[in-house]
Amino acid sequence: MTDVTDSDRGDGTHSGRGDGEGDRNDVDDRVVPEETIVAACGDRELPALGVIEQVWQTDPIPEEAIEGRAWSAVQDLPFADVPEGGEVAVGVGSRGIANLAAIVRGVVEGVRDRGYEPFVFPAMGSHGGATAEGQREVLATYDVTEETIGCEIRSSMAVEEVGRTADRDVPVYADANAVAADAILPVNRIKPHTMFAGDVESGLSKMLVIGMGKQTGAKTAHEWALDWSFRNMIPEITERLLEELPVVGGVAILEDQRDRTTTIEGVPASGFLDREAELLETAYELLPTLPFEDLDVVVFDRMGKEISGSGMDTNVTGRLLAFNEPSPEMPEIRRIYARSLTQASHGNASGVGQAEFIHRDLLADLDVEDTAINALTSGSMENARIPTTVETDRAGILACLSTIGVRDTGELRVVRATDTMHLEWFYASRALLEAARAREDLRVIAEPEPIAFEDGDLRASSPTSPDARPR
Repeated sequence: MTDVTDSDRGDGTHSGRGDGEGDRNDVDDRVVPEETIVAACGDRELPALGVIEQVWQTDPIPEEAIEGRAWSAVQDLPFADVPEGGEVAVGVGSRGIANLAAIVRGVVEGVRDRGYEPFVFPAMGSHGGATAEGQREVLATYDVTEETIGCEIRSSMAVEEVGRTADRDVPVYADANAVAADAILPVNRIKPHTMFAGDVESGLSKMLVIGMGKQTGAKTAHEWALDWSFRNMIPEITERLLEELPVVGGVAILEDQRDRTTTIEGVPASGFLDREAELLETAYELLPTLPFEDLDVVVFDRMGKEISGSGMDTNVTGRLLAFNEPSPEMPEIRRIYARSLTQASHGNASGVGQAEFIHRDLLADLDVEDTAINALTSGSMENARIPTTVETDRAGILACLSTIGVRDTGELRVVRATDTMHLEWFYASRALLEAARAREDLRVIAEPEPIAFEDGDLRASSPTSPDARPR
């Protein structure tokens, strides 16, 4: 499991932006004090929390073998049509992919060993504030730099129109550096998307359509998707891009429930859509989720872009905010309280609108402009709505419990998790602990204890290990 840093609220402390007292005062003007929450909601009894472990069987690739597996994946791709010594544009995105630097380094070495000259280009749509330098900085966040991967990084927001779709005449855009290359090779994780369901979702095809299209292409695609739907649009635009550009294939990545690399596979361009659909089925099987479909309150210690493109994975929260896509029937979570924003998000809090309440530190770390750009590009403005902001964790939990209806404390179904990606261990209320005892896929590893606070904030560390305890 990935550790949570102090700045990500892993130990009950809060970092804030650290930009000066003036910024903090501005935030304070939008924060509801704890005493106001208590006065409005009452100082009710809070449920005791124990710890539950999900029992997973996984088979990750050893870390020392990651780079070699990525190298091998490149050897499986057809380069026959690429001129000798030609340039290969390797597309790398902004998602929090495990072992990303090692995978990219292996791909770069694999391309070079086949006699071609690789360079990396950011394939991340509008992320990084829709600027070339911002996207380079996002890559650096994942340790993808020219020094660590051993090749040039060409970051630009310039695009070229490379064609138009047959029926709707939608312009198709691609990164200008990639278009000028002799071959294109995207590297991306295959996983369920957070805004739609289809034969292909988040993966190689989406990286071509959205990521490689930069802000212009991403904005165009999202606008058309509001009427057309991504499930139909992505396959059609992918086919158009494969017709017009020298895409030799891609390197597909799968991760297990523990966020560890389990598959690295070279997928030829001829099999993009079919093979990606097969890999997506496996990705759904590996997706970590909360093991209960009906919950009163879920507290997430952090949200962020490297955790999910939507900040909090909608496959976990059940809250698909895209207006033209139906939310899943389950899970049903009545209230969500989010405590912090990860540093790797660079202030982009897209998806914060899924929560009813957030802690003041999340608001302090939120960059309104970057969040707005992401929302404007995706067309999902609901994801950028800023929830009611509370002064302390105690206020946030009280507010949640006071707005779900009448419940006896012993009946409350409450979860506290690190985030929507790390769900092997989580805090749970007594009712959920009793349900877990009857299931083979769950194990109770700590009995319930009262929730402890320090200056109104949770004192216990995030539930990222079996050593987690409620106090």
